[in-house]
Amino acid sequence: MAEKKAKKIEILNRGARHEYEFLDTYEAGIMLVGTEIKSIRKGSANLKDAFCLFDKGELFIRGMFISEYEFGGSYFNHESRRVRKLLLRRGELRKLERKVKEKGLTIVPYRLYVNDRGFAKLEIALAQGKHTYDKRDTIKERDNKRDMERLKKIKL
Repeated sequence: MAEKKAKKIEILNRGARHEYEFLDTYEAGIMLVGTEIKSIRKGSANLKDAFCLFDKGELFIRGMFISEYEFGGSYFNHESRRVRKLLLRRGELRKLERKVKEKGLTIVPYRLYVNDRGFAKLEIALAQGKHTYDKRDTIKERDNKRDMERLKKIKL
């Protein structure tokens, strides 16, 4: 049997690490329609403007862009920015909702990927917004680390 080489599909929200400090991460499933999963496997999705919110005890993601599937025709295709339900265990949902209400934290979608079973998963993070000075400190640490690595390479 010829083994199929599956390319890893991973879509990141790079700005999230800069804007927020991640406290805890969770892996959530997403309720998708057929043309959406096909577009995700093609790599045609974006998490930049996406955010999560609770509605009647259920967690939804809004603003996540999944482009229309080009071979799907117009009748069977999906809306590119529709609201999608996230699938988590009941205990995790309650815990997240309690922390969001109590402490003023937020839930940020960070990474969208397709697992080895072919299901689309979304990594979400319970996060706290960074202040401007925190962002500057992060940039300074990253620059210092890069400079140290360059010095190590030069000395070797």
